[in-house]
Amino acid sequence: MKRSLFTLSVLIAFSGVFVLGQRPVSSQGQPRLLGWADDTHYLLQTINSNGSLAVNSVDARTGKRSVVSDFKSDMDILRNSLPAGITFSREDEISDDFRSVVIVRNKDLWYFRVGEEKAWQLTFDNDEEKNPKISPDGKKVGYTKNGDLYVYDLSLNKEIRITNDGSENIYNGWASWVYYEEILGRSSRYAAFWWSPDSKKIAYLHTDDTQVPVYTLNALKSSEGSRGRLEKAHYPKAGDPNPVVKMGVADIASGETIWVKTDESVDQYIAWPSWTPDSKKLMIQLLNRDQNELKFILSDIVTGDFQVIYSEARQTWVEFIEDVYVMNDGSGYILRSYKNDWSNLYYYGWDGLLRAQLTNDSWNVTDIEKVNEKSRDVFFKATGSESTDSHLYKVGLDGKNKLQLTEGAGRHNTDISPSGSYFIDTYSSIDDPGAMELKDKRGRSISVIYKSSMPEFDPATCSRSELVKITTSDGLFQMPAIITYPVNFDEKSKYPVVFSVYGGPGSGNVKNSWNGYKPQWYAENGIVTISVDHRGSGHFGKKGMDYFYRSLGKWEISDYSDAVKWLWGKPWVDSDRIGITGGSYGGYVTCMALTKGAGYWSFGIADFSVTDWRLYDNIYTERFMDMPLDNIEGYRESSVLTYVDSYKGKLLIRHGEMDDNVHLQNSIWLISALQDMNKPFEFMLYPGERHGWGGPKRVFYVDEAHRFWTRSFFGK
Repeated sequence: MKRSLFTLSVLIAFSGVFVLGQRPVSSQGQPRLLGWADDTHYLLQTINSNGSLAVNSVDARTGKRSVVSDFKSDMDILRNSLPAGITFSREDEISDDFRSVVIVRNKDLWYFRVGEEKAWQLTFDNDEEKNPKISPDGKKVGYTKNGDLYVYDLSLNKEIRITNDGSENIYNGWASWVYYEEILGRSSRYAAFWWSPDSKKIAYLHTDDTQVPVYTLNALKSSEGSRGRLEKAHYPKAGDPNPVVKMGVADIASGETIWVKTDESVDQYIAWPSWTPDSKKLMIQLLNRDQNELKFILSDIVTGDFQVIYSEARQTWVEFIEDVYVMNDGSGYILRSYKNDWSNLYYYGWDGLLRAQLTNDSWNVTDIEKVNEKSRDVFFKATGSESTDSHLYKVGLDGKNKLQLTEGAGRHNTDISPSGSYFIDTYSSIDDPGAMELKDKRGRSISVIYKSSMPEFDPATCSRSELVKITTSDGLFQMPAIITYPVNFDEKSKYPVVFSVYGGPGSGNVKNSWNGYKPQWYAENGIVTISVDHRGSGHFGKKGMDYFYRSLGKWEISDYSDAVKWLWGKPWVDSDRIGITGGSYGGYVTCMALTKGAGYWSFGIADFSVTDWRLYDNIYTERFMDMPLDNIEGYRESSVLTYVDSYKGKLLIRHGEMDDNVHLQNSIWLISALQDMNKPFEFMLYPGERHGWGGPKRVFYVDEAHRFWTRSFFGK
């Protein structure tokens, strides 16, 4: 249930320009920033008067523009160079310089480099190669096959087998399901190996899933035949045994693996390695089973010995730190941590000593954007004092001279020039469609590249959104919320309201950015929508999130109920027509709203929902709830099933038959309890689908929701 956000960055062939496009070029003439050609020139795509696209190189110092004729990105060049009939997909591996690609086709690997006439087949067996990763020097390819780790040496045209014990339960360089879902993230596609900077070694996880219980899914679609198909996977639920994991470092030349000497008898999680720049040592993160103590260990890759160089602990929980920047000068690393209740930046040496606390604010740093080691500056994104905003800041590596580089309420999306002399600021707020602006390294405006005009608001065809604050009943938190009003909104009329929720700890959704006036289905059909971020959403730091410890469901319903009471005070709200909807954790919150929170909401759509935390995976669940036997009452009070007797209103339950994340078992348990108590509800099963889906069933899924709200709110 880990929520992750990733962006696709593209390198294009113009003096090594880095592209991070902000807004697509529009038919109204709004330009698209392609990136920086060098420290003083940026590339801008515009529309000519005849409708054709043009790319200009703009001098940031003078504003002078020059047309880049026949512009092609590195991606375009690579794609156009491929032999006829060959394409690549997201499963394939493109080199950092965009000059070569490893393609997985028909379970084998193919290699192509720009300038060559054909693609070369690397493997010729019946076994499927997965997750190819090109080494930093471009001369080798790492991949996994049948639970083992391999390297293909492109210079020697030779496949090298690194491990030999892969099996049904043992994997090398391939993550177990729970590591993939909750630690490494879905973008990893199960890959659990990491090249050293010198391309001579690979760090990898060795995983033994033998003791992890197996969960079985039953595929019953017609395409599965008359007897169906069983699908089995190791899935540790709350309290279950974990996979046994250790970190190895393989030397490619010798084939020897040195194991980092962590204690395999200790129930802990091991992940997120970071190489030192000289490839001589490996930093690894260790998190205990209780998930309240995190350690960074620095291991000697020759002996496997290690020393603890960083640690943090908390009474509630801590998480792996993914935002780590390793200094190229070998001095240490920068990390982003909640150790002082807010997300701040710290600069540590490899000796374990704190070199500098870079930020110490009562708001959240959200990303390390750029580190200029030459000028000793760190550029970072942070909310600033208003949690729904996003701004660019700069601070010295000594923690001094912090400077806010963007101004004005809203979200600022920035592209920094290679040496940090300039940046492009594309910004907007909920009240302003914003602009694209060139600024210098101190945040001073040089020129406005494009200013979005405020569209005309026609109440008969437009909807508008409003950012508000709602006070919790204990008076401790001002929850941010976005309300979107329907077309032809009239405060003297009564409207139904739908809450759109996710609601998990640290998963805030409310942001101060332009939403436009174009109405969505709800607004077109006379329905107000609202999104509220509760005390544990991240807006209020780690102390806000800590309320959720050992009591999931309690504060979500308490805070969202306060939002309902706030709505009741509005003359345009029909208190008998308040709905709620969400998927995954949002489905859990929806089910709790119509049971534990019965009386506040009358209708709900719950998609692929957790209904009892004993049924979900152990890493996510135990992070907040501890193990079931250590928190029996907490699990009982956090279960939807506990409150089925209080259920009121109408609930539509929807689930994918083959959901391998939140198992259909969750909905079955709730359905059974509702039936036993003669409580009416609706249910829709989606055969063959997993945790969310597309295709034809997605069309039905969307239309089904529309039909439910129309029927529930308007009796149609």
